[in-house]
Amino acid sequence: MMTMGTCSSSTQAYGEAWYWDTRYSNESSSFDWYQKYPSLAPLIHLYIPHRHHPVLVVGCGNSAFSQDMVDDGYEDVVNIDISSVVIDAMRNKHSTRPQLKYMTMDVRDMSAFQTGSFDAIVDKGTLDSLLCGNNSRQNAVKMLEEVWRVLKDKGVYILRNLSWKKALNILNGS
Repeated sequence: MMTMGTCSSSTQAYGEAWYWDTRYSNESSSFDWYQKYPSLAPLIHLYIPHRHHPVLVVGCGNSAFSQDMVDDGYEDVVNIDISSVVIDAMRNKHSTRPQLKYMTMDVRDMSAFQTGSFDAIVDKGTLDSLLCGNNSRQNAVKMLEEVWRVLKDKGVYILRNLSWKKALNILNGS
C-alpha cells in the first residue's frame, strides 16, 4: 500500500498489467484513488471549462470519476488503463454511455493517439503507481513524455498525487 511520499515493498509490480488484472479480478466495487469527483469538481471546472473538448483520464481503474464527469456535462471522456480486466468491466458497465470510452493502454505508450489529441489529461495516482514500481524514473519519464505528446498546445495536465516532490524532481530532470 502506498503512503504519503513513500512506497512499500509490496508495490513493485504497480507498472505491470498482471498486477492490476489480478487486483481487478478480485475487486468489483468502484474505488477512487485519493479524491472523488465532487471534491475535485471546482478544479476541473476551472481548468477544463469547455465540456465538449476531449479529456483523457489515465489509469482510470474502476473509479466513478469519469462517470461523474459525464454526469456533470462533459461530453467526451476517454479512459485508459493497463488492465484489460478493468477496461472490459468498465466498458460493459457503461455500454449505454457514448460519452465514456474505455481503452486498454499503457500510459507509457499511447501511440494509438495522435499528437495533440486532448485538451486535458487527468491523473489521479497513475504517476505515483509508476514511481513505486521497478525502473520508476525511466517509467515516469516515459509516461510524462507521452502525456506531453498527446496533450494539445495550451492543454492542461491535472495531476493528483502523493509523491509530488519525486514527481517535481523527475520533471526538472534531477
